[in-house]
Amino acid sequence: MRIISGDALRLRIYTGERDTHKGRALHDVILESARREGLAGGTVFRGLAGFGANSVVHTARVLRLSEDLPIVIEIIDDAPKIEAFLPRVEALLAEGLVTVDPVRVLLYRHAPGKDEQKDV
Repeated sequence: MRIISGDALRLRIYTGERDTHKGRALHDVILESARREGLAGGTVFRGLAGFGANSVVHTARVLRLSEDLPIVIEIIDDAPKIEAFLPRVEALLAEGLVTVDPVRVLLYRHAPGKDEQKDV
């Protein structure tokens, strides 16, 4: 198990629910790539509403049900690991927004007995 603590980076990738890479959901491909490359962890968030560079609002409201809700992929790890992963993100992302900001990791643990790997 890797230990990270103190100064780290948070990588956020903003994309859409319908975005794909070679027929697969883009967020799945990015998360799987991050796991394969040994990053500390990642989470995918599905947004309720949002808009991007094209200014089209995507929302989950019943009267304006969107099939392309916003997706945010968040990965936190040491700076060298995040920086090494950025070219992979750039190669996968056709459109969207990528940000990196500093964070301070206070706690990062794995409970004994938990599954070591679950398929995404």
